[in-house]
Amino acid sequence: MASHGNDVARDTYESKVPPFYYRPTFSDCQLLREQWIRAKYERQEFTHPDKQEPYSAGYREGFLWKRGRDNGQFLSRKFVLTEREGSLKYFNRNDAKEPKAVMKIEHLNATFQPAKIGHPHGLQVTYLKDNSTRNIFVYHEDGKEIVDWFNALRAARFHYLQVAFPGASDADLVPKLSRNYLKEGYMEKTGPKQTEGFRKRWFTMDDRRLMYFKDPLDAFARGEVFIGSRESGYTVLDGLPPSTQGHHWPHGITIVTPERRFLLACETETEQRAWVEAFRKVVDRPMLPQEYAVEAHFKHKP
Repeated sequence: MASHGNDVARDTYESKVPPFYYRPTFSDCQLLREQWIRAKYERQEFTHPDKQEPYSAGYREGFLWKRGRDNGQFLSRKFVLTEREGSLKYFNRNDAKEPKAVMKIEHLNATFQPAKIGHPHGLQVTYLKDNSTRNIFVYHEDGKEIVDWFNALRAARFHYLQVAFPGASDADLVPKLSRNYLKEGYMEKTGPKQTEGFRKRWFTMDDRRLMYFKDPLDAFARGEVFIGSRESGYTVLDGLPPSTQGHHWPHGITIVTPERRFLLACETETEQRAWVEAFRKVVDRPMLPQEYAVEAHFKHKP
C-alpha cells in the first residue's frame, strides 16, 4: 500500500470486478466484508477472471443447509441455479427427479441475515409464489461458498434484467439485483375492524411490501400491505385514532391507504420514529408504472 498508494492498488486489485458482484459497505455483515477482502487480495479474483467461474458461469449446483418450514431444523438440500431456465431450484432428496420448489429469477431476492437466522453465514432468499412472498433460510459452513451463491444469484438477475431492459445501463440495473430490507422488527397490530386485540407480530418492510409474520423465520407472511405514494392516497400518521380500543404498546402509527387504515404500535419511541421514517421514505417516492400493477393485485386480494 505504501509503495503503490490506495488508488493504484484499487486499480490493480479491482481491475476486473464483474458489474453484478456485490461491493460491501461498512454497514454490511462481517462475512460479506471479509470475503470481499479475501476475493480481492488473497484469491485475486478481480485480476484473474478465470477465478470468477463459481459465480459467473450461469450455472451452479451444490448443497446448502436449509431450514425446514414446519420443524425449524436445518437439513442439507441440493440447490441448482440455471440462468438458461431462469430459475433456482431445490430438491428434498439427492435422487429426486422433481424439485421441491422452483424460484423464478425474475422475482427472487437474497439478503444476508446472520442475526435472524442464528448463523454468521445465514442467507434469506425470497421469491413470489402465487404473488405472495415465500421465505427460505439457508447457510453454508464455508463463507466463500455462500457468498459465491449470493453473487451467482445476482449474476443471474443481472443477465435476466439485461434481456428484459435492453436499453438500460449497468448503473441502472445493479441496484435492482438484490435489496436489503428497509426495516424489520416487532410491532403490534389490530385487525381490519379495529375492535380485535392488538397482537405482536414481526414486520418486514421490503420495498413497497409491508409483511407481517408470527415468527421472524416463518416461510409465509400472515399478511402483506402495499404502501404506495402520497399522490395515490397513502399517508403515514404519528399516533393512533382516539377511539382505538384494547391494550397496546404506547407509541402508535397509523398507515392510511385508499381502502382502509392500518393501526400499529411500537414498544419504544425510537422504534416508532425509525418505522415512521422508513414508511415516509416509501410514501414520498413516486410510484413506477409496474408498481401500479402490484397495487392492483393487492386491491383484488380476497
